[in-house]
Amino acid sequence: MRQAAQKLEAGFIGEMLKHAGLGTRDAFGGGTGEAQFVSFLRAEQAKAIALAGGIGLAETLFEALKERADAR
Repeated sequence: MRQAAQKLEAGFIGEMLKHAGLGTRDAFGGGTGEAQFVSFLRAEQAKAIALAGGIGLAETLFEALKERADAR
C-alpha cells in the first residue's frame, strides 16, 4: 500500500511540476530530443521527491488506507 501511495504522490508532484513550468520546452536549449524526453525527466524528478518524503501526501494516504483495512 505504501508503494501505491508513493506512486500516486509522485504523479501528483509531477503534475505540479508541469504546471509550475519545470521542463517546459527550451529549458535545456530546445531541440527535438528535449521535446520528446522532458516528461521522463519530470517524472523521475517527481519520483525522487516523493521517495525523499515528498509533501506528505503518500504518508497520509497510506495511513488512511491502513486504518480502513484494519477496520475490516
